[in-house]
Order: sequence, then structure tokens, then C-alpha cells
Amino acid sequence: MKVFNLCCEKDHAFEGWFASADAFDEQLAQGLIECPICAAKSVRRLPSAPRLNLSSGGPEPTTCSPAQASSPNAPTVQQLHTIWARMARYIRDHTEDVGERFAEEARRIHYDEAPERAIRGVASRDEARELADEGIEVLRFPLPKGPTGPLQ
Repeated sequence: MKVFNLCCEKDHAFEGWFASADAFDEQLAQGLIECPICAAKSVRRLPSAPRLNLSSGGPEPTTCSPAQASSPNAPTVQQLHTIWARMARYIRDHTEDVGERFAEEARRIHYDEAPERAIRGVASRDEARELADEGIEVLRFPLPKGPTGPLQ
């Protein structure tokens, strides 16, 4: 099993697990690999060091970037991507998708014309601004167009 560090054209970093380097190359050529965050198909392999398990026990050595050295509790970019992906899945699984009717449905819920529930959908900047002016709170959160099931 080969684990590769991958990155899409929008610089979203993620891991890919493949049976071999050839399997990675074949899947990439067939367009089967996509970013789990934005569904981009333009993916490249990042350089990575091999992992060697030389000790038996004891804490693993840790590495961090210079930016993290000054803030030891700051999450890494990969940790942030993981958190974002979990949030996206939670939102997808616990909200009703009302699509283009988002602004209309949000108003109906706000003015007690429809049952209160968590919804998601699409609204323009102007629609979101109008909703905010009416006192209707809206959270902008881009959801990936990737797979709906587990990623692994």
C-alpha cells in the first residue's frame, strides 16, 4: 500500500492510498482521482519522505513549520482541511437542501410560515445581504461537490 501526499489546483492538500505507484498513475490518467474538498480533477503528487519505523515504542518525533514553532498549538493545514471536511459532511447530513430557493425558504422559516429546520442552499451576495438586513442569520460555507459517501 502506498500513501501519497496529493494537492489539487486550488492547493487543497490531502492523502491518497493506492496499491502501487503504477495504480496511482493509472487512476490519475483515467481522471478517477479528485480533491475531496472541491472535486477538482487536476491533482498532483507532492514530494514526501518515506516513513521508517525504527523504534519500538516511545513517542513519535514531531515536526512543524517555522510558523507553527511560534504557536505550538496551532493546527496544521492538513488538520484544518480535515476539520473543514468533517464540518461539510455534518452540514450535508443534518440539513435539508433547498437549492436555489434558499432565500425564500429562509424567510418563510424566519416569519413562521414554514416549520423551523436547518436548511442549506444557494443565495447570491445580494440575497444574503438582504436576509441579514431582515435579521435572518446566514452562514456562508462552501460545500464540496465530491462524493457523498465515505472517502476511504
